Amino acid sequence: LRERRVEQQEPVNMSLKMNIANPATGQQKVIELEDEQKIKFFWDRRIAEEFHGADLDAEYKGYIFKITGGNDTEGFPMMQGVITADRVKKLLEDGVHPCYHRNKGQKRKGARRRKSVRGCIISGDNSQVNIIIVKQGEQHLEGLTDSSIPNRLGPKRASKIRKLWGLEKEEDVR
Repeated sequence: LRERRVEQQEPVNMSLKMNIANPATGQQKVIELEDEQKIKFFWDRRIAEEFHGADLDAEYKGYIFKITGGNDTEGFPMMQGVITADRVKKLLEDGVHPCYHRNKGQKRKGARRRKSVRGCIISGDNSQVNIIIVKQGEQHLEGLTDSSIPNRLGPKRASKIRKLWGLEKEEDVR
């Protein structure tokens, strides 16, 4: 078998959107990266890979981030488990990936469709990278760690409602 090596092509538009979410506070922020060094920092990294924020910028010193996904320039989502930096067509069924949902006309369970997805390795073709904060650093980031958004929905399950309000098992939760 011959091994084929594809050289990384430099994209025409050198910009990358970094969508940072903080699950602890419920906030998120989109940062546009224009610096070539910062963009190339993400190349060859994979989904679920953690990295130190100081490697990206001094502003993020002490932070640990985790890559959760992204999109390419045409809007195709990245998919965990596809070990490539290219776009591939996969046969997906309902519930496997968010880019495929069963249509109303498909009444049978197990109906599958061929969809295009991007591999889990970030390359120059990506236009957006989704990141979450795993560990918070010393200084606060404006719009991410400075305040908290309260959860607007409460629990639905009776046992969780009892736990939240400190009720006994015999008490009615309706």
